[in-house]
Amino acid sequence: MRRRAFVASAAGAAVAVIGGAAAYGSASAAQEPDSSGHITGATAVTEVFGDGLKLIAVALQYDAVIKNAKLSTGTFTVADRTVTKVYASTAPAPAEKGRDGRYVIVEMSPDDEAAALTESGMGGSGGTPPSGSPSGSPSGSPSGSPSSGTGQQGGGTKEAVATVVQAGDVVTARGTVYPADATGVTTTAVTNLVVDDFEQLTFTDPATGNTLDYNLYTPKGYDKRKSYPLVLFMHDASVLSTETTTTLTQGNGAVCWASPQDQAKRPAFVLAPQYSSVVVDDHGGYTVTDMLDTTVNLVNSLTETYSIDTDRLYTTGQSMGAIMSIVMDIEYPDLFAASYIVAGQWDTSLVGPMADDKLWITVSQGDENAYPGQNAITAALEEDGATVARAVWDGTSTEKEFAADVKRLLAQKAAVNYVAFEAGTVVPADQEDNSLNNHLNTWRIAYGIEGIREWIFQQRK
Repeated sequence: MRRRAFVASAAGAAVAVIGGAAAYGSASAAQEPDSSGHITGATAVTEVFGDGLKLIAVALQYDAVIKNAKLSTGTFTVADRTVTKVYASTAPAPAEKGRDGRYVIVEMSPDDEAAALTESGMGGSGGTPPSGSPSGSPSGSPSGSPSSGTGQQGGGTKEAVATVVQAGDVVTARGTVYPADATGVTTTAVTNLVVDDFEQLTFTDPATGNTLDYNLYTPKGYDKRKSYPLVLFMHDASVLSTETTTTLTQGNGAVCWASPQDQAKRPAFVLAPQYSSVVVDDHGGYTVTDMLDTTVNLVNSLTETYSIDTDRLYTTGQSMGAIMSIVMDIEYPDLFAASYIVAGQWDTSLVGPMADDKLWITVSQGDENAYPGQNAITAALEEDGATVARAVWDGTSTEKEFAADVKRLLAQKAAVNYVAFEAGTVVPADQEDNSLNNHLNTWRIAYGIEGIREWIFQQRK
């Protein structure tokens, strides 16, 4: 895997890119490790959730093996954060349980306001999202135009940096006591869980002349003698950007397929292109640029480069990416084994070629464009002979409840599964419950439903 590391100035902070993924840390504000010399390093740990990148832990490196049993959540404090777990470890990353080691992992609640690193990815204050793609671009943003100065619509990413105070005694495995120290220790490095496992590459398409930056996850232990499926994820137009990793940190639409848990069950390649301009647009007409063809050509190129099973290619996307999946299914009807379409719509007169496809469609009832749009599409598919199973789900459901929902829907044995999240259950309490926020929050929920991901991988051409 290609590894890159550099430091660039950004708004007075140091921006470190580790493993090709944007990882933000304030080097200028960083202090030297613990004045006592016992803490020799501190690393911020981030994780991507449905609503974006969050700072969820700090890994402290000590100069001796630390006794796990002597640690508690009261041993460390972090300003403006809720410490949820503290344990020793042999590696600088979160673990299921602690064990004596040179690292102490300080986990923090992802629900803390200060945890969020993705800026303006959710919570727009506008009303109805603009029609089409960018279907749901932030209110006030020009259709397809990145916000001035950020390189992307919807804001950027905050620096991942935290200062930890050892508020209680720490005991080594040999029984030496490191007393509490009021001196804060500030992180000087960043690890981005899952995101760092993607490689950043560029594809030059000989057919169109386009170049396309993309992120690629290769299964750990990749064996060219085996055959692997591939998932193509395409982002929405609110994060059009020239920074390749933007699509990985906005939400979990790309990284969910590459998580250790998913890969343990379903080893697969994950492809996440980064677009800098609108590819498909249904605002005032239905237009498609040849970057869609370039994306398809990229998929085909990867199947020639790696041992990828062409009978197990899957496409998914949100908003603009959902529409791209629809258009690909129309224009390249034999390419994908199944599609997961999240909050998108398109011209119903064109969707006939999708009538024989295996589709899972997810939308929010409060989305004033995508919901009626998908109602029309599924009705058109039924007229062309497709079988459609429909359900309305509570967007606040637990993992167990969603699993039961999936089971009930699949019992209908339809080729097209159509789920609408119930109005009033999609938008968090701290956001205005309007059409735009229903649109944006659809994928906050949609990609976290394990049963849907499992269904996708069960499909073959």
